[in-house]
Amino acid sequence: MVQKKVAPRLFVIFAREAHEAVIFRRGPSDWFHIVRWDTKNDKFHPGAWLKGRIYPEKCDLSPDGKLLLSFIHQGRKLKTDYRSAWSAISRSPWLHALGLWPQGTTYGGGGRFTDDRSAVLRFYPVAAHPDHPGAGLNVSFIAFDTSFERKYDLAPLHQSTREIEGAEWTGRDQRGRLIYAADGKLICAATKTREAICLADFNNLVPDPQPPPFSATVPLGAKKLQRRVERKQR
Repeated sequence: MVQKKVAPRLFVIFAREAHEAVIFRRGPSDWFHIVRWDTKNDKFHPGAWLKGRIYPEKCDLSPDGKLLLSFIHQGRKLKTDYRSAWSAISRSPWLHALGLWPQGTTYGGGGRFTDDRSAVLRFYPVAAHPDHPGAGLNVSFIAFDTSFERKYDLAPLHQSTREIEGAEWTGRDQRGRLIYAADGKLICAATKTREAICLADFNNLVPDPQPPPFSATVPLGAKKLQRRVERKQR
């Protein structure tokens, strides 16, 4: 009996102040792939693969689109100082943690950026992992109670706008276009003047984890410091 191939599931988060977005692709079920999307030119840039669980609705993209806040669960790290579940901030679309906060539970977690270098996390205050101290980042916590559901929470979950029936995710990009995900494809909805356009088909990808580029591993502020040194040398 031939098994029917299951299409990957997609979830998108848009930057608030730049033509940038991040796409979370799940499939096979125990793999996630991160893709950077230049929404001005509809160009797609593959990033990290992770064998584990990412909770896209708990993640966020900085207003300038450069940093990714993610919430990750990997059971195999339960007995390590990562504690199996953590919130982390990295350079999009990679997962090399510039700052990482171990949590040990999937209750709460993740958060929202309040500006390009500041974020609020949905958990009680915890120390950053010593190997990922979050230099250059300003992080606070917002666990007012154990429900994480108060309306005045500064870190609401991301959600689909549910504008198209049957679509697994829908949302509006920075140009106001209605975008939706279905059957492993990212689609720009039809308007009065044109048919729906498939922007990208993510069905035929297979897990291919690669190390992040050096630029994704440089601590925040290092590049600025380097430029200052170069000016003095001149």
